[in-house]
Amino acid sequence: MKRRTLLGAAAGVTAATLARPSLAQGKARVLHFVPEGNLANPDPVWTTTTIARNHGAMIWDMLYGLDENFEPQPQMVQGHEISDDKLTWRFTLREGLMFHDGEPVRAADCVTSINRWAQRRPLGQTLLARSEEMKALDDRRFEIRLNKPYSLIPRAFADSCFVMPERISRTDPFQQISEYVGSGPFRFLRDEWVAGSKAVYARFDKYAPRQEPPSFLAGGKVVHFDRVEWIVMPDSATAVGALQNGEVDWLQRPDFDLVAMLRSMRDVKVAVNDKVGVLAMLGINHLHPPFDNPKLLRAILSAVNQSDYMAAAVGAEPDLFHVPAGVFTPGLPMANDAGMEILTSPRNIEKSRKMVQESGYKGEPILLMSPSDYPVQAAFAQVTAALFQSLGLKVDFASMDWGTLVQRRTSKEAPAQGGWNVFPTTYEGLTVADPSSHPPLRGNGPKGWFGWPTSPRLEALRDQWMDAPDLATQKKIAEEMQRVAFEEVPFIPLGQIFYPTAYRNSITDIVPAPFPIFWSVKRA
Repeated sequence: MKRRTLLGAAAGVTAATLARPSLAQGKARVLHFVPEGNLANPDPVWTTTTIARNHGAMIWDMLYGLDENFEPQPQMVQGHEISDDKLTWRFTLREGLMFHDGEPVRAADCVTSINRWAQRRPLGQTLLARSEEMKALDDRRFEIRLNKPYSLIPRAFADSCFVMPERISRTDPFQQISEYVGSGPFRFLRDEWVAGSKAVYARFDKYAPRQEPPSFLAGGKVVHFDRVEWIVMPDSATAVGALQNGEVDWLQRPDFDLVAMLRSMRDVKVAVNDKVGVLAMLGINHLHPPFDNPKLLRAILSAVNQSDYMAAAVGAEPDLFHVPAGVFTPGLPMANDAGMEILTSPRNIEKSRKMVQESGYKGEPILLMSPSDYPVQAAFAQVTAALFQSLGLKVDFASMDWGTLVQRRTSKEAPAQGGWNVFPTTYEGLTVADPSSHPPLRGNGPKGWFGWPTSPRLEALRDQWMDAPDLATQKKIAEEMQRVAFEEVPFIPLGQIFYPTAYRNSITDIVPAPFPIFWSVKRA
C-alpha cells in the first residue's frame, strides 16, 4: 500500500491556539441567526435542500471536508492508503471521535453512512457502481475495494457525506430518519425545534476539533458559542429590523431590494462571502405530460430570457448576478459556450409559440409550484407563469411554503394526484460545477434528481468525463454534455446569483464560505 494522505497537526498551530474559548455570561453565549427559510426536513440525505445541508454540517461531521480552495482535506479520517493498482482504499479514523450520545464513532458507522448517502448523490452513485466491497476492518479502519479506479473518493466524501450512528444510517435513504444523533461540533436540540419558528443547537463539549485553522469545511471546527438559535422570519423586512435593533446577530440572506438599506446602517455589515454563487434553474418533471415531450421543452427554452429572471429576482443589484449561464457554473472550468445560442440569440415569442404548437402540446395544465417563503424563487415562478402563458401554455399556479414544495417534489404521481410539472430552484455553484456531482444533469431516470429524466447519452458522457485523462478532455466532454442538455432539456438554467449576507459589527471571524459556517465565528 502507498501512503498518499496522512495529515497531522498543522505546523505552528498548537492545541492551545484551538482550545475551547472562554465565553462571557448572558448574550455572548448565544448566537441569534435568521436562516434562509424554514428547516422543515432535517434529514440531509433524504432531501437535497441547502437548509438541510446547513443543518447537517452543524451536527454531523464528514470524513473529508472541502477547504477554501475547494480541495478535499481529511476531516474525521487521519488519512488513507491506496493500493498500487488503485483498486483498494483503506481509511483510518482519527482518535477521540464521539457521537453526541457518548458512543465512539466506529468504522462500521462510516460504512453504513456512506452506503445510505451514496444512493442519493451522484458522486456516491458512481462509488457504488465501482465498488466490489465496502467493509469495516476494525473500529478505526474501513476498506473499499473497487472494480474500476475512482480517484474522486475524497471529493465524494466531502459532498455532504455525513457520518451518523449505524442504527440511524441503516434507514432507507428514501425514508426520513427519526433520530438526530450527530458526530459534529453542535448538538441538535430536537425538543426545542419548532418547524416554521426556530431550531436550536448547543455546543458539543466532547467534540475533538482538528488542530488546524478553519478553512471552509476543513480544518479545526472550534465553537465559540454555547447555543446557536435559528429564528425563522419569512418577512425579510422584519428580519432586517431585528438585525438593526440587535435582536438578531446574523441574517443569512436578506432580500435584494433591502441590501442598499442594510449598507447604510451603522452597526451592520453586508458581505458577499460566496464567490461561486448559485445556478438558478427550473426543475422539470419528465415522467408526465406535457414535459415528457422534448420538442415542447426546446420550444420553451427558445423563449427563456435569463435577464428577465434576474431582473425580477435581483433588481437593482447587477453585481450580484451573471447571465448568460449554461448548465455548468459560470466562471469555473467546465462552463462553456457550446450551444448557448439557444439562450443568447434574440428572443422571438411568435416563433416560440409556433414551436409550441408544432410540438404536439395538447393543452394539458402545467402545475407550477412556487415557494411563497423564498422571494427569489417566487419571483422566478411569476416570470415562468407569464412566459408560459405568452406561449399559449395552460398554467396551474400552486403557491406553497418551501417545506411543502420539497415534500411534494418527491412525488412521482401525476400532477392531478399530488404530483407536479415544474418548480423554480437554485443549486449551489460548487455542486453543479462539473458532471461528477451535478444532480440535475443526470440522466439516470428513477434513481435521479427530482424530475427523473432518462438520458443514456448524458450518462455515457458523464462516465467518459469521470475517466478523462486531463482537463482539456474533460472540457470537450462538458461541451458535448451541454449540447445534449439543450437538446433533451433535463432542466432549464436561468442565470447565476451571488447572495449577500448581513450581520452585526460585533460578530467577527465568520469563515468565508458559500453558506453559513458556525464554528470560528465569535462575538467581539
